[in-house]
Amino acid sequence: MPLLSEHLGPTIAPCEPAWAGGRTTFIPKFPKCGGDAVKEILDFIITFSAVLWEAMPFIVLGAVIAGILEEFLPQQAITRFLPKQVIPAVIIGSLLGLIFPMCECGILVVMRRLLRKGLPLSCCVAYMLAGPIINVVVIFSTAVAFVPHRIGAEVVGMRVGLGFLVAVVTGLVVQRQWVRHGNNLLTTIAIPPELKEHSKPGLSLPLIDGVIQHHGHEHHIPRKTFFKRMGNISSTALHDFVDITVFLILGAVMAALAKQYIGSAEIEQLSSGQPLLAIPVMMLMAVLMCLCSEADAFVAASFTQMHISGKIAFLVLGPMLDLKLLMMYTRVFKPRLIAIITTSVVIQVFVYSLIVWLVYRVNGWSGLPG
Repeated sequence: MPLLSEHLGPTIAPCEPAWAGGRTTFIPKFPKCGGDAVKEILDFIITFSAVLWEAMPFIVLGAVIAGILEEFLPQQAITRFLPKQVIPAVIIGSLLGLIFPMCECGILVVMRRLLRKGLPLSCCVAYMLAGPIINVVVIFSTAVAFVPHRIGAEVVGMRVGLGFLVAVVTGLVVQRQWVRHGNNLLTTIAIPPELKEHSKPGLSLPLIDGVIQHHGHEHHIPRKTFFKRMGNISSTALHDFVDITVFLILGAVMAALAKQYIGSAEIEQLSSGQPLLAIPVMMLMAVLMCLCSEADAFVAASFTQMHISGKIAFLVLGPMLDLKLLMMYTRVFKPRLIAIITTSVVIQVFVYSLIVWLVYRVNGWSGLPG
């Protein structure tokens, strides 16, 4: 009978007999050469695990926050605090990360609940794109990563400023599409529910807990018990966690496969030889590597010979668009809206990063760590 290793190739070798504890055991004998396949498999497992476990705590946190919002935030009440004009409303939406600080791993869950609670789609998209960049934790981590390179203030300022600009412009683009297509841009589970809980004419959704409005009069309804509320929060959080995690796993698999072919040395060599190509290459890396926005600055800082424009492209695009996010977007947006958001974000990040490169070139600045 042929050995198993003959079927599986050179990565698995025959077993050698050995004595252990008075009886014969068999220990695999790994070859000294031809182990590239084993290394690739181990690299895949490590990368997949890193992406998955890096994102998992924030998915859990986002699901819990989503459950709390679903239970305690009255339907459409959040829209009462937004300006009526579109541009100021989108600007406020892009700054919601300062109130609901989340990285991109968990922000989609929170954004979907805010959308179902009546926050306009344009504001939700602006929050989804800018929130993982414009929050205290990410700003601090970016500063810590780049301060030793003496370009911390520049990187933080450009990352926050360009992230804000990309989010606002994309939010306005989405608003135009919303006017034309409405709920056809959203999946069924993301569409804000209609008023069905109380179907009597003139009845609005609750503005405060236990109170509804009927022809201008307040009507009290029984308050939920503490355990009922905790049960509702847990149910919503569990549903959102499972729903999003499936697509996170798919994204992690794709990222692990893609990372097998990424080499940092080649990227830095490209940056020094053809700096303009470094921008799209770093954008591609941001999409493929699927890093958390709270840690990606340290990866970008490790490319010491990379021009600052390439680093900015990496730091702005990554929290807005990567493989795992593209998979997770499918649970909220229809393909048309995903294509619109992707196109808007990619074009803007490339153009703004190119402008940064031109400004540094015209002024004779190196754009490298001091």
